[in-house]
Amino acid sequence: MKRALLALADGTIFEGRSFGAEGETVGEVVFNTSMTGYQEVLTDPSYKGQMVVMTYPLIGNYGINPEDVESSALAVEGFIVKEACSYPSNWRSTQTLDSYLKEHGIVGIQGIDTRALTRHLRDHGAMEGIISTQDLNPDSLMIKAKASPGLIGRDLVKEVACTSPYPWHEGPWQLSRGYEDSSRFKVQGSRLADQLKLFPKPETRNPKLFKVVAYDCGIKLNILRKLVEAGCGVTVVPPDAPASTVLDLAPDGIFLSNGPGDPEGVPYLIDNVQKLIGKKPIFGICLGHQILGLAFGGRTYKLKFGHHGGNQPVKDLTTGKVEITTQNHGFAVDIASIPESEIELTHVNLNDQTLEGMRHRRLPIFSVQYHPEASPGPHDAGYLFQRFIELMAQAGAHR
Repeated sequence: MKRALLALADGTIFEGRSFGAEGETVGEVVFNTSMTGYQEVLTDPSYKGQMVVMTYPLIGNYGINPEDVESSALAVEGFIVKEACSYPSNWRSTQTLDSYLKEHGIVGIQGIDTRALTRHLRDHGAMEGIISTQDLNPDSLMIKAKASPGLIGRDLVKEVACTSPYPWHEGPWQLSRGYEDSSRFKVQGSRLADQLKLFPKPETRNPKLFKVVAYDCGIKLNILRKLVEAGCGVTVVPPDAPASTVLDLAPDGIFLSNGPGDPEGVPYLIDNVQKLIGKKPIFGICLGHQILGLAFGGRTYKLKFGHHGGNQPVKDLTTGKVEITTQNHGFAVDIASIPESEIELTHVNLNDQTLEGMRHRRLPIFSVQYHPEASPGPHDAGYLFQRFIELMAQAGAHR
């Protein structure tokens, strides 16, 4: 395999082997502690501007398939693993991780000590880095890494979000027939139907009850599927859609999605959300949670190395229960910056006590920093979509 170098902005160098596309790529280097779900990680738009280190040593062992994606394109700037499996084994697999990265032009590096890299990032913080198969001069690479723009103040949302509204009808994946009402990924329905004819079809869900407008900041597809499953008809709008346009659609509720980078880099969305507060029930996830915090006059700050993985413990202060959650964020809301008379803290991270959830004391508005739609899991927080339904139902009863 071709030689490749990973250089961090502080001068730390890791030598490994190229996999995926050849070339050169820069971005903030972060680590993800999930043992599975690498395809979901690669296609999560929230990773725009970042290169991901997988802490689990063997990645790619169940291959790649056309179903387990969170967007229509790969979002990561680069991919870093200890070992990329060349011979995956899974009945749903259609290609290897290596060929998948090549197909989408994503530069990867393997064969480095990812434990040492993760410890370095944990101790010194997430930092800019560069992977190259072309320039193998450590000094030159360090200069390039230092010149990388980073995430602070950048509007990365515009690079991953839609530019015009569209309806969404696709529900959750079913073993017997793939995604219900799928119009985006044609392959899986027929392929699964052919292979699994012995499985009965699931019962038909209740008809859609609530009309939701979802702001797309880089929205994960499984969020939309979970909204459909909960009983919502969903219209997705761009992040710069005016508040008046959203209200003209007469929604029962408004959803604010996940997305990449610094929430302060999207002031236009903050402004629109301020205009929507008090008009309709609002539910925010991840970046949407941060946008709500800013819309309420609060502040956000950058975490040392962020939360990226599927094993973050979060306590629901309203019930006392602890949930294991999937997370992917590098910024957090400072709950002390928001008036306590307006906002109530509802969830806290048990690792570092950072804010993980909040709700308005009077208005039907709540948000969480983590991902209740997690695919492949865990699914402890899936009840939050039903909480959104209940808020919309209550708001409708009061009108």
